[in-house]
Amino acid sequence: MKTPTIIILIVIFTLLLPSQALGQFETIDDPEIQSEAAILIDATTGEVLFEQNSDDKMYPASITKIVTAILAIESNRLDELVTVSKRAREADGTRVYLEEGEVVPLKKLVQGLMINSGNDAGIAIAEHLGGSVEEFAVLMNRFVKNKIGVKDTHFENPHGLFDDEHYSTAANFAEIMKYAVKNETFREVIATAELRWVGESWDTTIFNHHWMLREWPYEGVIGGKNGYIDQSGHTLVTAAVRENLSLITVVLKATTKRMMYNDTEKLFDYGFTHFETAKLPPQEFTNEENVKYRLEDPFFYTKKIGEETKLAIGTSGELTITGEDERVIASEQLINPLEMVDKSRLVKSTNPLDASYKNKATITSKGLIMSAIVIFLIGTFFYLRKRNKEKRFFQ
Repeated sequence: MKTPTIIILIVIFTLLLPSQALGQFETIDDPEIQSEAAILIDATTGEVLFEQNSDDKMYPASITKIVTAILAIESNRLDELVTVSKRAREADGTRVYLEEGEVVPLKKLVQGLMINSGNDAGIAIAEHLGGSVEEFAVLMNRFVKNKIGVKDTHFENPHGLFDDEHYSTAANFAEIMKYAVKNETFREVIATAELRWVGESWDTTIFNHHWMLREWPYEGVIGGKNGYIDQSGHTLVTAAVRENLSLITVVLKATTKRMMYNDTEKLFDYGFTHFETAKLPPQEFTNEENVKYRLEDPFFYTKKIGEETKLAIGTSGELTITGEDERVIASEQLINPLEMVDKSRLVKSTNPLDASYKNKATITSKGLIMSAIVIFLIGTFFYLRKRNKEKRFFQ
Protein backbone atom coordinates (compact mmCIF):
# COMPACT_ATOMS: atom_id res chain seq x y z
CA MET A 1 0.00 0.00 0.00
CA LYS A 2 1.40 3.33 -1.00
CA THR A 3 2.22 5.92 1.67
CA PRO A 4 -0.39 8.53 0.51
CA THR A 5 -3.13 5.88 0.75
CA ILE A 6 -2.07 5.00 4.30
CA ILE A 7 -2.11 8.67 5.32
CA ILE A 8 -5.60 9.15 3.86
CA LEU A 9 -6.92 6.09 5.73
CA ILE A 10 -5.41 7.33 9.00
CA VAL A 11 -7.05 10.74 8.55
CA ILE A 12 -10.45 9.15 7.80
CA PHE A 13 -10.17 6.82 10.81
CA THR A 14 -9.23 9.74 13.06
CA LEU A 15 -12.20 11.80 11.90
CA LEU A 16 -14.53 8.88 12.63
CA LEU A 17 -13.38 8.65 16.24
CA PRO A 18 -15.72 10.25 18.80
CA SER A 19 -14.42 13.47 20.27
CA GLN A 20 -14.28 11.86 23.73
CA ALA A 21 -11.80 9.27 22.40
CA LEU A 22 -9.55 12.14 21.42
CA GLY A 23 -9.69 13.48 24.97
CA GLN A 24 -11.80 16.49 24.02
CA PHE A 25 -15.30 17.45 25.08
CA GLU A 26 -17.73 19.04 22.66
CA THR A 27 -17.16 22.77 22.42
CA ILE A 28 -20.11 25.10 22.92
CA ASP A 29 -20.60 28.28 20.93
CA ASP A 30 -21.51 31.30 23.03
CA PRO A 31 -24.76 33.10 22.21
CA GLU A 32 -24.52 36.35 20.26
CA ILE A 33 -25.89 39.04 22.56
CA GLN A 34 -26.70 42.51 21.26
CA SER A 35 -27.37 44.21 24.59
CA GLU A 36 -24.37 46.08 25.93
CA ALA A 37 -24.08 43.96 29.08
CA ALA A 38 -25.44 40.55 30.00
CA ILE A 39 -24.92 37.61 32.31
CA LEU A 40 -26.32 34.10 32.79
CA ILE A 41 -25.81 32.22 36.06
CA ASP A 42 -26.88 28.98 37.67
CA ALA A 43 -29.17 30.21 40.46
CA THR A 44 -28.27 27.25 42.68
CA THR A 45 -24.48 27.33 42.47
CA GLY A 46 -23.88 30.91 41.34
CA GLU A 47 -21.73 29.59 38.48
CA VAL A 48 -21.39 32.12 35.64
CA LEU A 49 -22.31 30.36 32.38
CA PHE A 50 -22.01 33.42 30.14
CA GLU A 51 -21.09 37.04 30.63
CA GLN A 52 -20.58 40.12 28.51
CA ASN A 53 -19.38 43.35 30.13
CA SER A 54 -21.05 42.09 33.30
CA ASP A 55 -18.85 44.17 35.63
CA ASP A 56 -19.44 47.49 33.84
CA LYS A 57 -21.34 50.02 35.95
CA MET A 58 -24.61 51.05 34.32
CA TYR A 59 -27.94 52.62 35.21
CA PRO A 60 -30.40 49.88 36.23
CA ALA A 61 -33.74 51.75 35.91
CA SER A 62 -36.75 49.88 37.37
CA ILE A 63 -34.96 46.61 38.09
CA THR A 64 -33.99 48.60 41.20
CA LYS A 65 -37.44 47.68 42.50
CA ILE A 66 -36.26 44.10 43.10
CA VAL A 67 -34.25 45.41 46.06
CA THR A 68 -37.13 47.57 47.34
CA ALA A 69 -39.48 44.58 47.16
CA ILE A 70 -37.25 42.05 48.93
CA LEU A 71 -36.45 44.59 51.65
CA ALA A 72 -40.17 45.16 52.23
CA ILE A 73 -40.93 41.43 52.23
CA GLU A 74 -38.12 40.61 54.66
CA SER A 75 -39.24 43.38 57.02
CA ASN A 76 -42.09 41.03 58.10
CA ARG A 77 -44.43 44.03 58.07
CA LEU A 78 -46.50 43.23 54.98
CA ASP A 79 -49.77 43.42 56.94
CA GLU A 80 -49.08 46.99 58.09
CA LEU A 81 -51.12 49.85 56.64
CA VAL A 82 -49.25 52.62 54.84
CA THR A 83 -50.52 56.18 54.52
CA VAL A 84 -49.60 57.64 51.13
CA SER A 85 -47.73 60.96 51.22
CA LYS A 86 -47.87 63.93 48.87
CA ARG A 87 -44.41 63.02 47.58
CA ALA A 88 -45.59 59.52 46.65
CA ARG A 89 -48.73 60.94 45.04
CA GLU A 90 -46.60 63.20 42.81
CA ALA A 91 -44.15 60.51 41.66
CA ASP A 92 -42.98 60.69 38.05
CA GLY A 93 -43.21 57.86 35.55
CA THR A 94 -45.23 54.66 35.85
CA ARG A 95 -47.72 54.67 38.73
CA VAL A 96 -50.59 52.83 40.37
CA TYR A 97 -52.25 56.22 40.94
CA LEU A 98 -52.12 56.40 44.71
CA GLU A 99 -53.82 59.39 46.35
CA GLU A 100 -52.39 61.50 49.15
CA GLY A 101 -53.78 60.19 52.44
CA GLU A 102 -54.86 56.87 50.93
CA VAL A 103 -54.23 53.92 53.26
CA VAL A 104 -52.84 50.81 51.56
CA PRO A 105 -51.47 47.51 52.95
CA LEU A 106 -47.72 47.21 52.49
CA LYS A 107 -48.10 43.92 50.59
CA LYS A 108 -50.41 45.57 48.08
CA LEU A 109 -47.81 48.28 47.52
CA VAL A 110 -45.19 45.60 46.82
CA GLN A 111 -47.54 44.05 44.26
CA GLY A 112 -48.15 47.43 42.62
CA LEU A 113 -44.41 48.04 42.60
CA MET A 114 -43.43 44.76 40.93
CA ILE A 115 -46.42 44.00 38.71
CA ASN A 116 -47.26 47.49 37.38
CA SER A 117 -43.87 49.08 38.19
CA GLY A 118 -45.48 51.80 40.30
CA ASN A 119 -42.97 54.49 41.25
CA ASP A 120 -45.51 55.96 43.67
CA ALA A 121 -45.72 52.59 45.42
CA GLY A 122 -41.93 52.56 45.71
CA ILE A 123 -41.87 55.95 47.42
CA ALA A 124 -44.68 54.94 49.79
CA ILE A 125 -42.77 51.78 50.75
CA ALA A 126 -39.53 53.72 51.26
CA GLU A 127 -41.12 56.35 53.48
CA HIS A 128 -42.94 53.75 55.57
CA LEU A 129 -39.92 51.51 56.16
CA GLY A 130 -37.10 54.07 56.14
CA GLY A 131 -38.77 57.28 57.23
CA SER A 132 -37.84 58.97 53.96
CA VAL A 133 -36.68 58.11 50.46
CA GLU A 134 -33.15 59.19 51.36
CA GLU A 135 -32.94 57.08 54.51
CA PHE A 136 -34.42 54.09 52.71
CA ALA A 137 -31.69 54.39 50.07
CA VAL A 138 -29.16 54.06 52.91
CA LEU A 139 -30.91 50.85 53.98
CA MET A 140 -30.85 49.56 50.39
CA ASN A 141 -27.12 50.15 50.05
CA ARG A 142 -26.37 48.56 53.41
CA PHE A 143 -28.56 45.58 52.54
CA VAL A 144 -26.98 44.74 49.17
CA LYS A 145 -23.47 45.27 50.49
CA ASN A 146 -23.68 43.47 53.83
CA LYS A 147 -26.46 40.91 53.29
CA ILE A 148 -25.96 40.00 49.63
CA GLY A 149 -22.30 40.90 49.26
CA VAL A 150 -22.27 43.05 46.10
CA LYS A 151 -19.75 45.88 45.91
CA ASP A 152 -20.34 47.78 42.65
CA THR A 153 -23.89 48.98 43.31
CA HIS A 154 -25.21 52.24 44.75
CA PHE A 155 -28.82 53.37 45.05
CA GLU A 156 -30.28 56.84 45.51
CA ASN A 157 -33.98 55.95 45.35
CA PRO A 158 -36.38 52.97 45.56
CA HIS A 159 -37.64 53.04 41.95
CA GLY A 160 -34.68 53.54 39.62
CA LEU A 161 -35.48 56.94 38.11
CA PHE A 162 -32.30 58.59 36.90
CA ASP A 163 -29.64 59.79 39.28
CA ASP A 164 -25.99 59.95 38.29
CA GLU A 165 -25.04 58.14 41.52
CA HIS A 166 -27.62 55.38 41.04
CA TYR A 167 -25.85 52.48 39.33
CA SER A 168 -25.11 48.76 39.35
CA THR A 169 -23.73 45.95 37.17
CA ALA A 170 -25.20 42.91 35.46
CA ALA A 171 -23.13 40.65 37.72
CA ASN A 172 -24.34 42.42 40.86
CA PHE A 173 -27.98 42.20 39.83
CA ALA A 174 -27.60 38.49 39.10
CA GLU A 175 -26.47 38.05 42.71
CA ILE A 176 -29.31 40.26 43.98
CA MET A 177 -31.88 38.21 42.06
CA LYS A 178 -30.26 34.96 43.19
CA TYR A 179 -30.82 36.09 46.77
CA ALA A 180 -34.36 37.39 46.22
CA VAL A 181 -35.81 34.33 44.44
CA LYS A 182 -35.06 32.18 47.47
CA ASN A 183 -37.97 33.98 49.15
CA GLU A 184 -41.33 32.33 48.48
CA THR A 185 -43.37 35.54 48.79
CA PHE A 186 -41.07 37.32 46.35
CA ARG A 187 -41.47 34.47 43.85
CA GLU A 188 -45.25 34.62 44.18
CA VAL A 189 -45.29 38.37 43.51
CA ILE A 190 -43.05 38.30 40.42
CA ALA A 191 -44.95 35.30 39.02
CA THR A 192 -48.28 37.17 39.11
CA ALA A 193 -49.32 37.80 35.51
CA GLU A 194 -52.30 40.00 36.38
CA LEU A 195 -53.99 41.36 39.50
CA ARG A 196 -57.23 43.10 40.29
CA TRP A 197 -56.41 46.58 41.64
CA VAL A 198 -58.93 48.62 43.58
CA GLY A 199 -57.71 52.01 44.82
CA GLU A 200 -59.31 55.32 45.70
CA SER A 201 -58.87 56.69 42.19
CA TRP A 202 -57.98 53.62 40.14
CA ASP A 203 -60.13 50.52 39.74
CA THR A 204 -58.64 48.21 37.14
CA THR A 205 -56.70 45.03 36.40
CA ILE A 206 -52.95 45.51 36.33
CA PHE A 207 -50.79 43.33 34.08
CA ASN A 208 -47.21 42.27 34.69
CA HIS A 209 -44.82 44.34 32.57
CA HIS A 210 -42.51 41.35 32.07
CA TRP A 211 -43.40 40.07 28.60
CA MET A 212 -42.22 36.51 29.25
CA LEU A 213 -45.24 36.04 31.49
CA ARG A 214 -47.61 37.26 28.77
CA GLU A 215 -46.74 38.44 25.25
CA TRP A 216 -43.44 36.55 24.98
CA PRO A 217 -44.01 33.28 26.88
CA TYR A 218 -40.99 31.14 27.67
CA GLU A 219 -41.17 27.70 29.26
CA GLY A 220 -40.04 27.71 32.87
CA VAL A 221 -39.97 31.45 33.48
CA ILE A 222 -40.86 32.38 37.06
CA GLY A 223 -40.80 36.13 36.54
CA GLY A 224 -38.53 39.10 37.04
CA LYS A 225 -38.46 42.84 36.45
CA ASN A 226 -37.97 45.07 33.46
CA GLY A 227 -36.90 48.71 33.35
CA TYR A 228 -36.36 51.67 31.08
CA ILE A 229 -35.15 55.24 31.27
CA ASP A 230 -33.40 57.19 28.53
CA GLN A 231 -30.02 56.92 30.25
CA SER A 232 -30.21 53.16 30.90
CA GLY A 233 -31.86 51.82 27.79
CA HIS A 234 -33.92 48.67 28.32
CA THR A 235 -32.98 46.49 31.30
CA LEU A 236 -34.32 43.10 32.32
CA VAL A 237 -33.78 40.54 35.10
CA THR A 238 -35.43 37.12 34.74
CA ALA A 239 -35.51 33.82 36.64
CA ALA A 240 -36.48 30.47 35.11
CA VAL A 241 -36.40 26.83 36.15
CA ARG A 242 -36.63 23.52 34.30
CA GLU A 243 -36.21 20.14 36.00
CA ASN A 244 -32.93 20.31 37.93
CA LEU A 245 -31.62 23.63 36.59
CA SER A 246 -32.50 27.14 37.80
CA LEU A 247 -31.16 30.06 35.78
CA ILE A 248 -31.00 33.83 36.16
CA THR A 249 -30.37 36.24 33.30
CA VAL A 250 -29.63 39.96 33.36
CA VAL A 251 -29.42 42.16 30.28
CA LEU A 252 -28.58 45.87 30.45
CA LYS A 253 -28.69 48.68 27.93
CA ALA A 254 -30.61 47.03 25.12
CA THR A 255 -31.70 49.55 22.52
CA THR A 256 -35.18 48.03 22.07
CA LYS A 257 -37.58 45.80 23.99
CA ARG A 258 -37.35 43.18 21.28
CA MET A 259 -33.56 43.09 21.59
CA MET A 260 -33.88 42.73 25.36
CA TYR A 261 -36.23 39.74 25.16
CA ASN A 262 -34.36 38.18 22.23
CA ASP A 263 -31.13 38.28 24.23
CA THR A 264 -32.83 36.86 27.32
CA GLU A 265 -34.30 34.01 25.28
CA LYS A 266 -30.91 33.25 23.71
CA LEU A 267 -29.30 33.12 27.15
CA PHE A 268 -31.94 30.75 28.53
CA ASP A 269 -31.75 28.54 25.42
CA TYR A 270 -27.98 28.39 25.83
CA GLY A 271 -28.23 27.51 29.52
CA PHE A 272 -30.99 24.91 29.36
CA THR A 273 -29.52 23.24 26.26
CA HIS A 274 -26.00 22.78 27.55
CA PHE A 275 -25.87 22.74 31.35
CA GLU A 276 -27.25 20.97 34.40
CA THR A 277 -26.86 21.21 38.16
CA ALA A 278 -25.38 18.11 39.78
CA LYS A 279 -25.67 17.16 43.44
CA LEU A 280 -23.11 15.39 45.59
CA PRO A 281 -24.76 14.01 48.77
CA PRO A 282 -23.06 14.05 52.20
CA GLN A 283 -20.54 11.20 52.36
CA GLU A 284 -17.07 10.13 53.46
CA PHE A 285 -13.99 10.21 51.20
CA THR A 286 -10.48 8.80 51.56
CA ASN A 287 -7.48 10.43 49.88
CA GLU A 288 -4.31 8.73 48.59
CA GLU A 289 -2.70 9.02 52.04
CA ASN A 290 -5.62 6.98 53.40
CA VAL A 291 -6.89 9.95 55.42
CA LYS A 292 -10.66 10.13 55.76
CA TYR A 293 -12.60 13.34 55.11
CA ARG A 294 -16.31 14.08 55.26
CA LEU A 295 -18.65 16.19 53.15
CA GLU A 296 -21.12 17.41 55.77
CA ASP A 297 -23.80 19.01 53.53
CA PRO A 298 -25.07 18.39 49.99
CA PHE A 299 -22.75 20.02 47.45
CA PHE A 300 -24.12 21.39 44.17
CA TYR A 301 -22.07 22.12 41.08
CA THR A 302 -22.74 23.02 37.44
CA LYS A 303 -21.58 20.87 34.55
CA LYS A 304 -22.27 20.29 30.88
CA ILE A 305 -25.17 17.95 30.22
CA GLY A 306 -23.94 14.36 29.99
CA GLU A 307 -20.40 15.26 30.94
CA GLU A 308 -18.44 12.66 32.88
CA THR A 309 -16.72 14.08 35.95
CA LYS A 310 -13.88 12.93 38.20
CA LEU A 311 -13.49 13.47 41.94
CA ALA A 312 -10.13 13.86 43.66
CA ILE A 313 -9.28 14.47 47.31
CA GLY A 314 -6.10 16.45 48.00
CA THR A 315 -3.66 15.98 50.86
CA SER A 316 -5.35 18.76 52.83
CA GLY A 317 -8.86 17.43 52.17
CA GLU A 318 -9.86 19.64 49.25
CA LEU A 319 -12.44 18.00 47.00
CA THR A 320 -11.83 18.83 43.34
CA ILE A 321 -14.28 17.99 40.55
CA THR A 322 -12.92 18.01 37.00
CA GLY A 323 -14.62 17.65 33.64
CA GLU A 324 -13.72 15.62 30.57
CA ASP A 325 -11.38 18.33 29.31
CA GLU A 326 -9.56 18.28 32.69
CA ARG A 327 -10.85 21.73 33.63
CA VAL A 328 -11.78 22.25 37.28
CA ILE A 329 -15.57 22.43 37.57
CA ALA A 330 -15.85 22.93 41.32
CA SER A 331 -13.99 22.50 44.59
CA GLU A 332 -14.90 22.26 48.26
CA GLN A 333 -12.94 21.94 51.48
CA LEU A 334 -13.88 18.75 53.32
CA ILE A 335 -13.80 18.12 57.06
CA ASN A 336 -11.46 15.69 58.81
CA PRO A 337 -13.52 14.22 61.70
CA LEU A 338 -10.39 13.11 63.59
CA GLU A 339 -8.86 16.57 63.45
CA MET A 340 -12.10 18.01 64.81
CA VAL A 341 -12.00 15.55 67.74
CA ASP A 342 -8.32 16.27 68.43
CA LYS A 343 -8.92 20.01 68.36
CA SER A 344 -11.88 19.73 70.70
CA ARG A 345 -9.78 17.66 73.13
CA LEU A 346 -6.95 20.15 72.92
CA VAL A 347 -9.27 23.02 73.73
CA LYS A 348 -10.78 21.14 76.66
CA SER A 349 -7.45 20.11 78.15
CA THR A 350 -6.16 23.69 78.16
CA ASN A 351 -9.32 25.11 79.66
CA PRO A 352 -8.93 25.54 83.45
CA LEU A 353 -12.69 25.21 83.77
CA ASP A 354 -12.75 21.90 81.93
CA ALA A 355 -14.56 19.12 83.82
CA SER A 356 -11.54 16.79 83.80
CA TYR A 357 -9.34 19.54 85.21
CA LYS A 358 -11.86 20.29 87.94
CA ASN A 359 -12.22 16.58 88.74
CA LYS A 360 -8.46 16.21 89.10
CA ALA A 361 -8.33 19.25 91.37
CA THR A 362 -11.21 17.90 93.44
CA ILE A 363 -9.54 14.48 93.84
CA THR A 364 -6.26 16.12 94.88
CA SER A 365 -8.01 18.31 97.44
CA LYS A 366 -9.91 15.36 98.89
CA GLY A 367 -6.67 13.37 99.16
CA LEU A 368 -4.96 16.14 101.09
CA ILE A 369 -7.89 16.47 103.48
CA MET A 370 -8.04 12.72 104.11
CA SER A 371 -4.29 12.59 104.70
CA ALA A 372 -4.53 15.40 107.22
CA ILE A 373 -7.34 13.64 109.07
CA VAL A 374 -5.39 10.37 109.20
CA ILE A 375 -2.27 12.14 110.51
CA PHE A 376 -4.37 13.96 113.09
CA LEU A 377 -5.99 10.73 114.32
CA ILE A 378 -2.63 8.91 114.52
CA GLY A 379 -1.11 11.81 116.42
CA THR A 380 -4.05 11.90 118.82
CA PHE A 381 -3.81 8.15 119.38
CA PHE A 382 -0.11 8.29 120.32
CA TYR A 383 -0.64 11.35 122.50
CA LEU A 384 -3.43 9.68 124.50
CA ARG A 385 -1.40 6.46 124.79
CA LYS A 386 1.61 8.35 126.18
CA ARG A 387 -0.56 10.26 128.61
CA ASN A 388 -2.09 7.05 129.97
CA LYS A 389 1.39 5.63 130.55
CA GLU A 390 2.40 8.78 132.44
CA LYS A 391 -0.68 8.52 134.63
CA ARG A 392 0.14 4.92 135.51
CA PHE A 393 3.76 5.88 136.32
CA PHE A 394 2.83 8.63 138.81
CA GLN A 395 0.10 6.65 140.51
